[in-house]
Amino acid sequence: MRVLALDAATEACSVALLSDGDVIVRIVDSGKSSAQQILSLAEEVMAEGQVSLSMLDGIAASIGPGAFTGVRISVAVAQGLAFGAGLNVAPVTTLEALALQVLRAAPGPALACLDARMGEVYWGCFTADAARGVIESGALKVGPPAAVALHLRGPHIGIGRGFSAYPELAKIPGVEINSRDSLALPNAREFAQLGALRLARGGGLDPADLKPLYLRDKVALTEAERAAQPLQAAPRQVP
Repeated sequence: MRVLALDAATEACSVALLSDGDVIVRIVDSGKSSAQQILSLAEEVMAEGQVSLSMLDGIAASIGPGAFTGVRISVAVAQGLAFGAGLNVAPVTTLEALALQVLRAAPGPALACLDARMGEVYWGCFTADAARGVIESGALKVGPPAAVALHLRGPHIGIGRGFSAYPELAKIPGVEINSRDSLALPNAREFAQLGALRLARGGGLDPADLKPLYLRDKVALTEAERAAQPLQAAPRQVP
């Protein structure tokens, strides 16, 4: 299985090539030139792995949630490369990729959190699964940190930069997190691994059907709008 994975949804832009079990990863700080960076990184990993687009089994695409521009770049670049090479794409969320980082060593459940800005977090709960890598325990959500505690049942392993942005998350009863994991961001390595599992199970999509997952409908809300807005839930992503 050969899979190229792309992610520009957060502060780090990363690309990975999974080829016959080996993974080559490149990571740079995201910025205004993320589109150029992600294409350059893709060229680097494929050159190192001596793999061309025509040799891939598919592309794993980060669909969010995350920065609106970054999510669009991840989806658009994945679509462009897949269209050109006649490949299927496997959608993977940033929170799934985060959760896999801790679920490799523990069965979970894991609580993955990313800073959504404006006093909110993107978050979701996951358990490990041998066939699919991770399984969502309910829909992914966006909301104030205080809302997370209302939905948790039992102990969870924490992961993600949402914990460093909102330290109160680590104080939720049953949540365990170390300082390293509180700074974690999604990495294309996990996107590649989850994408490969989905492609192997026939879960690839036509690139035209790849859709971003924003969770939040507006880039900016007033304080009054945020106070009045109910907690939003995303539809489950079916591998």
